[in-house]
Amino acid sequence: MRFQRLAAVAAIATLALSVAACGKDGTSPSGGTDNAGTGDKCVSSGVKFTPATDVKLTGSPTYDKIKAAGKVVVGVKADQPNLGYKDAAGNRCGFDIEIAQLLASKLGVDPAKIEYKEIASANRETAIKGGEIDYYVGTYSITDKRKNDVSFAGPYFVAGQDLLVRKDDSSITGKDSLKGKKVCSATGSTPLQRVRDQKLTEDTNISEFKTYSECVSQLLDKKVDAVTTDDAILKGFAAQAPGKLKVVGQPFSTEKYGIGLPKDDKALRDFVNDALETARTDGTWQKIYTGTLGISGSTATQPALERY
Repeated sequence: MRFQRLAAVAAIATLALSVAACGKDGTSPSGGTDNAGTGDKCVSSGVKFTPATDVKLTGSPTYDKIKAAGKVVVGVKADQPNLGYKDAAGNRCGFDIEIAQLLASKLGVDPAKIEYKEIASANRETAIKGGEIDYYVGTYSITDKRKNDVSFAGPYFVAGQDLLVRKDDSSITGKDSLKGKKVCSATGSTPLQRVRDQKLTEDTNISEFKTYSECVSQLLDKKVDAVTTDDAILKGFAAQAPGKLKVVGQPFSTEKYGIGLPKDDKALRDFVNDALETARTDGTWQKIYTGTLGISGSTATQPALERY
């Protein structure tokens, strides 16, 4: 039953993306996405990422590895529409995916040579520390605790924790109405920890899964009452099933998304921050946002970098 529901969710996501694509001039960048309005294929912002030929980056063991391999290995999510998503044909698209492609191109790597690895939230630090991936782009909140294990460039986006509920449920209006309600989030995620720390509901009412799509499946099956994570993610799911799901309340946190990097590779962190700053000044960040996450109708501007 769960797999049937997940398949249904994926189908809805496909439909939503196809509908959202209508009228847009999607192009096919080297990252593997395709034109708009062609069945269930991913839709890109249309921004093209040309690999740099004069990369000036020394003192970075991660970059040395990338250069020797001729490819970059990037950790991502695959079930977040408009952020990090993989369609039925295996193409990837979304805001985070294009940020990953932008950085690859700045490192002199053709985005077509990105090796994507889907890493669950609970395993991100382990994947970076173990060298399984070169960097991670996937709704990865910058926290002091995580800085003990990895480093962050950015932030490149700011979101806030919110709630997704069934459309016909009027009993949940915000975080203060969660007592006695069953709440679901991803294992190892900051939103899940916040629900526990603030005791927003009883521990026995908390469910956790590897992915948010599994939580949405539980919500549609009425096995949980709410899914909680960043509003950017929830709006994507609500857009998939506007007759069944809605986002309620006001954001009750500030989540600064960063690029996850090896802790001791300051040279790479500075380089990525410089690339993000350039994306601000030349308008690339805004073009990526408008053509991906901005399809939801919400507006955003690139946040200021917090270098350290």
